Amino acid sequence: MSTTHHPHGIDELCEPGAALYARALRSGRLPHAAVESAPCLLDMGLLQPDVADAGLLLPTPPAVALPRLLHTIEEDVTLRRQKEAALAEAFSPLLALDADHRAPAGDSSITALKGLESLRKAASRAAAETREEVLAIRRGKRYAESLDERRGIDVGVLKRGGRLRTLYQHTSRHSPVVSAHFERLGAYDFQARSLDHIPERLAIFDRKVAFVPSAEDPDLAVEVRHPTLVSYLVSMYQELWRSAVPLFPRKAHLPAPEGFTARQRAIARLLVEGQTDARIAERLGMNVRTCRTHIGNLATTLGSSNRAQLGYLIGKSGMLDDPE
Repeated sequence: MSTTHHPHGIDELCEPGAALYARALRSGRLPHAAVESAPCLLDMGLLQPDVADAGLLLPTPPAVALPRLLHTIEEDVTLRRQKEAALAEAFSPLLALDADHRAPAGDSSITALKGLESLRKAASRAAAETREEVLAIRRGKRYAESLDERRGIDVGVLKRGGRLRTLYQHTSRHSPVVSAHFERLGAYDFQARSLDHIPERLAIFDRKVAFVPSAEDPDLAVEVRHPTLVSYLVSMYQELWRSAVPLFPRKAHLPAPEGFTARQRAIARLLVEGQTDARIAERLGMNVRTCRTHIGNLATTLGSSNRAQLGYLIGKSGMLDDPE
């Protein structure tokens, strides 16, 4: 089998690179010349110069390197989604120029929706046509305020014999408002699960139409009816659902392997990605003060005196390792 190195992006760990990285992890260091067979390891941050010896390279712990690489890919995906949303928004007024010859709304596979009222009306129409299933991701600080409005749409689907599957953040597990909402839907085919942090909101109706809001503009969303794109969103949702912790009707306890709580592990993952305190708090649905308290407790537990050292100690602690 050939081990020739070919240029590639950070979304791929090539065979020569994987072999050299494994060698570095086993030995603890490599001579600088060894990286000539896999220069991608430097580009990916998997090997770092030894400050004590310029001729040596030290391996970055996998638990630290992987989240950083995933974060870089996530940023690229986010940028692409922003460009897609901006393009869809730019075309929206152009499609309206010739209303007499415009195709019916149902014929459009991707439609930009500008304004909260437009999104509500489109989602209500889709819900009224739904007979089998709604898959939803719900997050955001203002979510609890809109539960009554959403419940009317949800109950309409459930009363017709459909089922509702919803993903929340772990912080929703402690909300009495959300718990009361669950109880009102308990007589129907309704299930909920939670994760440390979840993508932006999402709603998929009968696996035919999906609504994807913009992460940057709260007044912009995209209605997707393209079968391939909707199928992809359903597949992504199913992966998240399988890894989520049951919340309703059966509430399972959050895992806390190796003495670390689920919330500490979630904060640790975002810390090694280089996220700010404010961004971590937003992603995990908590205020900044609470987030900083958790970070301080984590630093005390691991014996860290500064943020840079904390990232290193998180990687060595094993708290980011897959418990399986």
